[in-house]
Amino acid sequence: MWQAVLSRVERAAAAVGRDPDTIRLVAVSKTFPPEAIRGAHALGQRAFGENYVQEAIEKMSVLADLSDIEWHLIGPLQSNKAKIAARSFAWIHTVDRMKIAERLSAARDRDLPPLNVCIQVNISGEPSKSGVGPGDALALARNVAALPRIRLRGFMGIAAPPGASTAGRNTVQRSQFHLLHDIFESARAEALGLDTLSMGMSADLEQAIAEGATLVRVGTALFGERR
Repeated sequence: MWQAVLSRVERAAAAVGRDPDTIRLVAVSKTFPPEAIRGAHALGQRAFGENYVQEAIEKMSVLADLSDIEWHLIGPLQSNKAKIAARSFAWIHTVDRMKIAERLSAARDRDLPPLNVCIQVNISGEPSKSGVGPGDALALARNVAALPRIRLRGFMGIAAPPGASTAGRNTVQRSQFHLLHDIFESARAEALGLDTLSMGMSADLEQAIAEGATLVRVGTALFGERR
């Protein structure tokens, strides 16, 4: 399954003239046991995404012998979990307000590399989705980029879920990913030093890659259906 996902990424990149080496795969391991992560690691996967801080911490402990795993928090982060998240993860994809960014900055140990963060933008406009509004994303990026001990890498977004029509779904998702890409380019024009667009999952990674994704977050296509 891992190789099949990598092949999908390669085909999607080739279809739009992109180098597949510019696109990284984050294996979304939430709800799956440490053994599943260990198996993917044995194949060569190194970046793993978790939604819940406590679940991730438990897996980190069990898998402590795999010292080259890169842990990504891809789920909403509560303020009271910011301290432990700042000390445990290499990446936080879901910064959506300044309060969270400030807590991450203050809690990141000085002997660790800067914490990589992405600003989550609600590109679908769904009330159930987390993320700053598209119109406020650039202002938040400017403020977050100025904080010490964290490094703003880019933006993260989740497109609307698939609809009944494949053609309609592709059009809607492509437009939402395109919106995030436009925000990304606006931030880059301000010399914020960004290099990351975290977007695309099992069902829509092709559309995301077509719109410039550099990180795709894939779980079901790698590990199967969740329990």
